[in-house]
Amino acid sequence: MAVARQVTLCFDEHGDALLSRDPFALVTGMLLDQQMPMERAFLGPWKLAQRMGTPERLDVAAIAAFDPDAFAGLMATPPAVHRFPGSMAGRIQGLARHVVSEYAGDTEAIWRAVPSGDALHHRLLALPGYGEQKARILIALLGKQYGVQPRGWRAAAGGYGEAGSNRSVADVTDKEALARVRQYKRESKAGLRG
Repeated sequence: MAVARQVTLCFDEHGDALLSRDPFALVTGMLLDQQMPMERAFLGPWKLAQRMGTPERLDVAAIAAFDPDAFAGLMATPPAVHRFPGSMAGRIQGLARHVVSEYAGDTEAIWRAVPSGDALHHRLLALPGYGEQKARILIALLGKQYGVQPRGWRAAAGGYGEAGSNRSVADVTDKEALARVRQYKRESKAGLRG
């Protein structure tokens, strides 16, 4: 995975190192990024890798083959990987099975040599647990922080792909950037209500 530097998404040395080198950890972190703070969501892959005994990677094939009840137990072990460990366990296993069946377990193949941002968008939308917004944010994250920039990637990412924006995890590079993204989200919510 093309990364110029280590990403800072969960603000944990080991968690961020895993997200920097392991594409399945990245797509799993993005999947977990809902209904909980971003940093905790992106730390989830590291917690899971630790619990599975593979701290250097999040083993996509092992997750796909794991007994569903046992995997849900790993997710729920305190501190739980997500605030909804049971449902997220199923989503992570669905994601892993998709990567195994469609990409032979090679998560990076989703974006490696993809011909365009639109093609990447369609591939990400096909991932279990990914919707329109999550797919666009991941395109922006891949483009801004991982060097994955197929033709038209910014357009495919929508507003999340704008240079200098503070809209999402794609724009988080340090604590100050995280504060700007949170401020943007607060202001957006206030605007919707007003």
